[in-house]
Amino acid sequence: MALGLQAALAFAPIALAGILLVGLRMPARTAMPAVYLAAALIALLFWGVPFARVAASTVQGLLITASVLWIIFGAILLLNTLKHSGAIQTIRSGFAEISPDRRVQMIIIAWLFGSFIEGASGFGTPAAIIAPLLVALGFPAMAAVVAGMMVQSTPVSFGAVGTPIIIGVTGGLDSVALDATLMAEGSSWAAFLRTVTSEVAIIHGIIGLFMPVLMVMMITRFFGARRSWTEGLSIVPFALFAAASFSIPYILTGVFLGPEFPSLIGALVALAIVVSAARKGFLMPKDTWDFAPADQWPSEWMGDLEIKVDELTHRAPISARVAWVPYLLVALILVLSRVWPGFKGWLTSLSFGMSDIFGQGIGYSIQPLYLPGGILVFVALVTVLLHRMKVAQFGAAVGESAKLLIGAGFVLAFTIPMVRILITSGVNTAGFDSMPVAMATWLAATVGNIYPFFAAATGALGAFIAGSNTVSNMMLSQFQYGVAEQLGNSTTLIVALQAVGAAAGNMIAIHNVVAASATVGFLGREGAVLRLTILPTVYYLVFAGILGVVGLSIL
Repeated sequence: MALGLQAALAFAPIALAGILLVGLRMPARTAMPAVYLAAALIALLFWGVPFARVAASTVQGLLITASVLWIIFGAILLLNTLKHSGAIQTIRSGFAEISPDRRVQMIIIAWLFGSFIEGASGFGTPAAIIAPLLVALGFPAMAAVVAGMMVQSTPVSFGAVGTPIIIGVTGGLDSVALDATLMAEGSSWAAFLRTVTSEVAIIHGIIGLFMPVLMVMMITRFFGARRSWTEGLSIVPFALFAAASFSIPYILTGVFLGPEFPSLIGALVALAIVVSAARKGFLMPKDTWDFAPADQWPSEWMGDLEIKVDELTHRAPISARVAWVPYLLVALILVLSRVWPGFKGWLTSLSFGMSDIFGQGIGYSIQPLYLPGGILVFVALVTVLLHRMKVAQFGAAVGESAKLLIGAGFVLAFTIPMVRILITSGVNTAGFDSMPVAMATWLAATVGNIYPFFAAATGALGAFIAGSNTVSNMMLSQFQYGVAEQLGNSTTLIVALQAVGAAAGNMIAIHNVVAASATVGFLGREGAVLRLTILPTVYYLVFAGILGVVGLSIL
């Protein structure tokens, strides 16, 4: 079968998802079963993937779905627990004291606090935490999801304490063979990885300077009473200041310390600087922007969570320090669980799952305590004691949280298995590469010497399919390295562009959108979110392509 036809068939499930979700505005619960069936049939009939392997990939996908749902449940449960304790009212008031301007709140909460959470845990956790927090502060559900998804960009390559680089790039390259080649050239694998990390940090840091501005302008354009791009312009000085406060330490950490801490350190430094500056009115706009009154919002902006966020104002007030302790605990425990080997070992000791499913060498294990969901649930339980809640109050929080999982579980039970079928399709009787690699190979062969401009887009395609920067890097880093060698390009820069593009692709990854939407009860309108998040994704990939071409001309 010709490479072009392979690529077209491999792309068919993705195209079908786009047509159904974005074009026909079909709910994901209806669209994704059809997309799953299309992927399975193409794997079986055209790739010659054994039925047992398709089945094993499906089971693996269901196990991964359970992990994702556990994270979603934890995020919703903590939010609802804080709502019933009265802490959300205090947090809302606290942000209003910094600034009642929703644009300022979004920059601080979504971009900076979200980047910190991404650096600590990754894997879609920021959107799952940030979206419901924004809703609780009075944002429309759809705006909260869009903002939460836009965070899935600059900090992602160094999310989960550097997992996309440490595990994704390292696991995606033949590091043993590469080390031997590099040693012969007077270099080493460690030096190669340091260079990739530095280039990823620099590219992200430059592009990320404008992400808070774009985030604000999108919210004013699509969710403001006047639907105006220009209403976001008065915040530009503050937004650029906040972005630079993050990007500068982010880049320096990536260049000098490695992949574990750029997002964490960048966000911590920026939060300290930006919150202090905002309190003193530094670079703050003269106007104050807010959404229209909630009763004027279109119904398509609304999620189930909005109905309930204001109903518990009669609770006794909680101090700001005590109200924020649960989120600080989440951040602290997430970091410790990733950097303290003993603690990590204890958390990962509880594990269950399946290995070598149906004899296909495919498996997956769930570590409920180590996953962010376990940490979020633990902190929710601590909050019950800390905020002196009644058992009935916590029971109500649990019940409300469980109800929101049903719709997400159904959609993800088709979405993630579909992804796993595509990724594992490299074992087949037709002798083809896996479907993602077939698409990438065709793209490289088609565009030739201008491929560096599209290298980041290839990484984004992998993340769109897999919903993960780490998995995209594992699938495509070796391919990107090989293309760079064939074209005589810098191998480190092309691999770095892969990692940057894979981070940007998280903004349009379907199961990430579903997971974020589930936390605010916004299921069924995922296509509407994708139509908006494609805009910052295109910005990111075009800018990355330009920087890649410029970088190659310099190197």
